[in-house]
Parts: sequence; structure tokens; C-alpha cells
Amino acid sequence: MSSTTSSPSSDHPLLKRHKRRPVELRGYLVRADGEIVDVRVLDLSFDGCGIHLFTQLAPGEEVKLSVLSRGAVKAIVRWCTARKAGLRFVPDSAARKPSPRRAERRVLAGQAVLRRAGGPAFATQAFDLSSDGCCCEFVERPQIDERVWIKFDGLESVEANVSWVEGSSAGFRFSKPIHPAVLDMLLHRLGGVPAP
Repeated sequence: MSSTTSSPSSDHPLLKRHKRRPVELRGYLVRADGEIVDVRVLDLSFDGCGIHLFTQLAPGEEVKLSVLSRGAVKAIVRWCTARKAGLRFVPDSAARKPSPRRAERRVLAGQAVLRRAGGPAFATQAFDLSSDGCCCEFVERPQIDERVWIKFDGLESVEANVSWVEGSSAGFRFSKPIHPAVLDMLLHRLGGVPAP
């Protein structure tokens, strides 16, 4: 029996994918020519997603998917129909190099404001925090050793340098360590817990 649908066959070896979970996220794609396309993410796995859109994409096309408060990721279009497409996320070529921590990191899910030199400030999600640094999401990919300023609620902006970049997150090393008493107050406010 032949199929008349233009959606991909799950039996095709190049289109094998990991199990996806349904989501409802608003975002946008940036195409190679700079065109910005509004999309809705319909399902998600760690290596790709399905999207709803009103523009035709080409299989093999490279795009950048950005979802508010979740960062941006490079992707390749695997398939596309009139209103839907499947994306495969492209692994970051600059893999994070593990390095020993100078201070214990505490896991958290707090808000911060990040500002790059000469750029506007934007709200971001902070994932962990220590007296020496933190990990945050970014909107535009920063360069290693780039200087930034991070502001947590109730604290002056802290100068930091980018230590590593991986996916849509980056590690920042503070120019001056945060005082332990200030760190404890900040962690208490943000609900930080000891990192595993």
C-alpha cells in the first residue's frame, strides 16, 4: 500500500529519532539569509523537535531555533510539510572542557540580568552559583574570555568573564569572589541547594 502523505517514514534509517514529549512553546527560527520565522514547538527530545510554522523549509537547511527563556540552538531541518517540520539539533563543536571547581556550586533556578560590553541587558536563567562564578543561559553566543556583567536581584552587578560555552548555556567566572555571607543570602533568596 503506498502512502500519499509527505510526512517522513519512521522506518527510514536517516530519520530515526528518540522519543519526544509533547510541549507548547513559542519561539522563532533564524534562517541563513537572516529571515526570522515565528514557530510553535510541538514536541521535544534531547536531539530534536517538531515545529508548526507558516513558511516552507528545505530538508537539510541549517537554522537557529530560539525559545524565550530557554536559549537558542543550531538545528538542521530533517523534513517539512505544508505546516510542520522536524528539526535535529546540531551538537556544539566547542565542547566544554572539564576543570576543577574552586568553590562548591549550588544548583538553583533563579533569574539574573546579563549584559555584554556595549550591549543591552537581558533577563536570563541562572542554573548554579558559587562565590567564584555561575552558569546562565544566553541569547547571543558569547566568546570565551569575553567580559560581561551579571546582576542578581538585590545585588550590584558583578563583573565576570566567560569560561566556557556549551549549547545555549555558558559558565562565568566572577572577577572578584562574592563574599560568603552575601552568597548565602543570595542562595537563600533564589532557593539554591547544594550541587550533587
